[in-house]
Amino acid sequence: MIENDIFKALADPTRRAIFEKLAGGGMNASALREGMEISQPAMSQHLQVLRSANLVREERQGRFVHYEVNPDGLALIAQWLAKYRAYWPQRIEALKVLLRDMDQ
Repeated sequence: MIENDIFKALADPTRRAIFEKLAGGGMNASALREGMEISQPAMSQHLQVLRSANLVREERQGRFVHYEVNPDGLALIAQWLAKYRAYWPQRIEALKVLLRDMDQ
């Protein structure tokens, strides 16, 4: 199930930080490493996990590889969340009713 891969990939705080940097605009691995204490091989491994989860895509530009967020991966997350979106308003309303009844 691809959702499992997505959530496993984003479970790591370093990968979340990389993903968030890419969400601000695409860049190469060297630019991604700026401000992060991470080796080039570790960055490559993290990017591979994000690519495998379909969250990041790459494009070769000369000798550099440009990485960016893959909108298709984000769409899968949005679809997964949509299944639960209807559930929460009902639960919150039930909680409000319960709290109101407890106050009386």
